[in-house]
Amino acid sequence: MASTARVHAPAANRALLITTLAVPLTGWTIHAVSLHRKLATARRDPLTGLLGRDGYTTRARQITDRYGDSALVVLVDLDHFKQINDGPGGHAAGDRVLAATATRLTAWAGSRGAVGRLGGDEFAVAVRIGPARRELRLNQLTQLLAQPVQIDDGVLVDVAASVGAASPDILGTTDQSLLQRAADAAMYAGKHTGRPVLAGPQHAMVPSINGRRAGRQGTSTLGCAA
Repeated sequence: MASTARVHAPAANRALLITTLAVPLTGWTIHAVSLHRKLATARRDPLTGLLGRDGYTTRARQITDRYGDSALVVLVDLDHFKQINDGPGGHAAGDRVLAATATRLTAWAGSRGAVGRLGGDEFAVAVRIGPARRELRLNQLTQLLAQPVQIDDGVLVDVAASVGAASPDILGTTDQSLLQRAADAAMYAGKHTGRPVLAGPQHAMVPSINGRRAGRQGTSTLGCAA
């Protein structure tokens, strides 16, 4: 019997050691998974569920680097959004419009595109669209964003958006900062016209702060509405 006990004792000790080590490892794994989920959530805009500025920029760089000349960076700014916020529906109506815009942009970009809310009523999209289809797809986006939005009391709110886009083949670079700056300048070149503008080399020369046209409201404070 003593001999049997000696044979099984090492195995029992090994099992105890493994169990003892597994407890803190399991606890750390749970903590790591929880932390990862919290960080992922932190990169999302709480109102729209879209990527925040940092998360969007990371994903957009991946798209432009991967697809090169077939990539497209799009900047979107809602027109007269302050009037919606200051209107009868107040900020609740504004929030509804922002959420609807996010849903429309996500549908337009598809599952492989990246959509982010840069702050206020500003959005950005990075997507794969070849040169032959850009004009059609950008016009479709402008029309989609101009559809009225129904707020909680059933009232329809008229909305519109200015759209600017930039592509690596026209600008000769996949640098995300330059593409975003050019798209932003193109967007403002077509502000309130109802027509999307595809950036040319001249738009890339406009000075910017954090990828936004210098002198524009909110460039001194990240996340302010413009």
